[in-house]
Amino acid sequence: MGKVIVADLKKRSKKGLEFAKQVLQAEKIDHPKLHDALEHYLTHWNESTHPGLFSIACEAVGGDPDGVVPTQAAIAMMAAAFDIHDDIIDKSKVKHKIPTVYGKFGAEIALLLGNAFLIEGFKLFVDSTKTLPKEKEKRALETIKKLMFEVGNAHALEVGLNERKNVTPNDYMKIIEMKAAGIEADIHLGALFGGGEDIEVKALARLGRILGILVTLREEFIDVFEIEELCQRISVHDLPLPLLLAMQDQEAKGKVMNIISKSKITESDVAELVDITLDAEPVVEFKGKMHRLIKEGLALSDNLLNVKLQRKIQTILSFMLEDL
Repeated sequence: MGKVIVADLKKRSKKGLEFAKQVLQAEKIDHPKLHDALEHYLTHWNESTHPGLFSIACEAVGGDPDGVVPTQAAIAMMAAAFDIHDDIIDKSKVKHKIPTVYGKFGAEIALLLGNAFLIEGFKLFVDSTKTLPKEKEKRALETIKKLMFEVGNAHALEVGLNERKNVTPNDYMKIIEMKAAGIEADIHLGALFGGGEDIEVKALARLGRILGILVTLREEFIDVFEIEELCQRISVHDLPLPLLLAMQDQEAKGKVMNIISKSKITESDVAELVDITLDAEPVVEFKGKMHRLIKEGLALSDNLLNVKLQRKIQTILSFMLEDL
C-alpha cells in the first residue's frame, strides 16, 4: 500500500517540483559554494508529501491541480526551507544515505540556502494568491502565516526540550501536534485554491491536522526501526517518542537503557529495541489513540463528494499504522 501512495504523491508533485526548480535555478547566485549547495539539494529533491497532498485537496473539492502549479511549487519551496533549517538544528549530516546541505556544506551555507527557499517560496505564494477573489486572497495569506509560524514555534520548543534533562511524552506530543500545522497548511490551502466551499475547507483543514499528526508519529516509530536515524537521535539526546513512551514502563526502561547506552548499536540491538518498544503497554495504548485519530479522519473524508479521492485519502489514513 505504501508504494502505491508514494507513487501517486510523486506523480502529483512532478509539475510543482519542476516549476520550483526552474524558479530557483533562474536566480543569480554569485557565491560558488552556495550555488553548489543549491544544485546538490535540487539533484536529490524528490519530497512529494507536501505538494502531493496540496494536489489531492485541490482536486477533492473540484479544483484543477494543473491550474495552481505555481502555488504547489511555493508550498514545496517553503517546506524545503524548513527541512534544510531543521537539519541544522538536528545536526543531521546524512539522510537516506545522502549528505544533507548541512552535512556537505556546513551550517552557514545551509542557513543561507534555506533562507533562499523561504524567500522564493513566499514571494511565489503571494503572487499566486492574486488569482483568488479578494476575500480568499486574504484568507490564504492569513492561513500560511498562522500555520507556518506554528511550525516555527514547534521547532523552537523542540530546541528547548533538547536542553532539558527530563522530557515527558506529553511535552513531545504537544510539539508534534504543532508540527502537524505544516500538513494542515498543504490540505487547507489546496482546498482553498481548489475553490472549495467554506464547510469543505474547514473539514479538510481538520483532516490535514489529523494527517499531519499521524505522519509525524509514523516517522517517530520509523526512527526506532532505522539504525542510522536512531543513532543520530541518541547522539543528540532526542529520543523518538515511542522510546519515551516505552520507558514509562520500568521493566522496558531498563532494557531500553541497556541498548541505547552502548557505544555501538548493532542491527540486532535495533531489532530487540523494536520488540521492546512495540510490546510496552504505554506504546500499545498510544497506538489506540492513533486508531481513534484515524477513525475521526475517515469520518471527515466521508463528506467528500469525489469518491475516488475520498478513497485515496482513506487509504493514506489507514496506512499510518501499517507495519507498526
